[in-house]
This record gives sequence, C-alpha cells and structure tokens, in this order.
Amino acid sequence: MRLPAFFRKCLVLVALLGLVAGCTTMTPPEQVLAVPATPGKYAAIVVDARTGKQLFEVNSTAQRYPASLTKMMTLYLVFEAMDAGRIARDTQLPVSAHAASQPPTKMRLKPGETIDVDTAIRALAVKSANDVAVVVAEYLGGSEEGFAAAMTAKARQIGMRDTVFRNASGLPDDGQHTTARDMAVLGMALRQRFPHHYHYFSDGDFMFRGKLVRGHNDMLGRVRGVDGIKTGYIRASGFNIVTSYDADGRRLVVVVMGADSARQRNAHAEALLQRALTGSPGNARVVFADQPL
Repeated sequence: MRLPAFFRKCLVLVALLGLVAGCTTMTPPEQVLAVPATPGKYAAIVVDARTGKQLFEVNSTAQRYPASLTKMMTLYLVFEAMDAGRIARDTQLPVSAHAASQPPTKMRLKPGETIDVDTAIRALAVKSANDVAVVVAEYLGGSEEGFAAAMTAKARQIGMRDTVFRNASGLPDDGQHTTARDMAVLGMALRQRFPHHYHYFSDGDFMFRGKLVRGHNDMLGRVRGVDGIKTGYIRASGFNIVTSYDADGRRLVVVVMGADSARQRNAHAEALLQRALTGSPGNARVVFADQPL
C-alpha cells in the first residue's frame, strides 16, 4: 500500500534526524600529530593535575632514559630533608673530588669548596648542574649510590611504578630508566607536596659568585601559564621536558620525551598543551618527522 505523500515526508524527516543524532555520537575523527622525534625514544603524556585525568598519551608507560629529569627526584629529597630539619637553606655542603669530576653541565666546583643549600637547589633546578647533584647526594645519602637507592624507594612510595634511579644527575647509565607517566606523577607530586618550594622551578636564572647563570627551560616566560618544571638531555634519551601549566583555573602537566632538539621538544610540548586547553576531540595518530603523513 502506498503511503500518502505527507506520511512519506515525515518518515524521511525522522530518518534524517536519526542520522544527525547518530553523527553527534560518532567517535571524533583521528588527528595526525607530526612528532619531531626518533621512534623508540618518543613518549608523551598530558595530565589534568587537579583531577589526575589523562588527557593524552603515546608510549607513556614505555621505558625511557630520564636524563636530567632525574634531578626532579634529587630535589624532591632535598625539599623533604629541609622540611624535616635535616638541612636549612644556609647549610654548607662540601664538594668532593668525585663531585667536582662530573662532566658538564656543571658549576665547576672545586674539591674542598662548599656550596649552600639554596644555591645548590637553584643550580639543580635552573642550570641542571651535575657536580651539584653529586654534592647533594653524598651529603644526604652518604654516597651517590646510597642516595640513588633512596630515590628509587621514594619513587615507589609516590606511585612511580616503572622508575629506577642509579645516580642523582641523570648522566648515562644503562640501568636508569623511567616512563613519561612516572615523570608526570613526579611533577605533580613536587607541587602537591612542596608548594612552598615549588618557586625554584619557575626561575629562569640566578646569580652565582657575581655572575648571572641562565637556565635551559625556554618554555618559561615564552608560553603563558607555564610555571616550570625541568628539562633534560643525553644522547640516549633525546630531548625531554616536564612542563607545568597553571592559569585560568586549569592546571596541567605535559611530558615530552625523545625529541630531536630542544626547540622541537618545546614546540611539541606547547602544541600538546594547547590541544588540551582547547579540548580538541579525537584520537591522535603520531607520525614521526621522517615519515609521510
């Protein structure tokens, strides 16, 4: 039986409305992210630091070398020691021959000298000084090896499941590894546990013996809302960064590991930050710089 024209039009309209409704519930289209990094080194994660919700991730639980992101945990234990009264900002830390012998980047301290805790913190957070990392480790842990064991134990305590520390600086060691997820956990823990010390990560430079020492974190002062936290590089890791954003009621942590250069690392971290802030929908497919889109 042929339906009257009016009813046929109603059925078509209902079908079209159903199609539109179905389209609004479809999975958003995949996004393509061109990543300036080497396969096998790249990992990234974006986390809402207020809720702990993961907003983006690629290879976030794959083992990676932390490089100087290691010093975030070194500083965690320094802040803990300060709050426990074991050291104060003006405590003088002795420099051993082993500490002075560390390769750059460093403050070029000499054996027998001392450095106060406040300056040591700035040297770690801003300059990423390897000699100062050993100075701190030897003072607080008795030896760098003992301090590294304490770092690993603290990592487990705060929820870093896949991290092992072998030294306090992040210099190359095949046994030292972490994940992007664990670095995000550490970045959030530093702010939550030590808000009164967190300002050190926002410093872009500091004075040392009458000279201005500039830092490596070019995201500071360049990207609105970014207030820290740490960069890192060794050849085995590529260029790493943990970035904290705090503005307009949003608080995010972005981790990028394995970029091919500092500039590319920063640009990718900024792109991931903007993606999270704008609420860009859809999954992301990573395409490495030397691969076709």
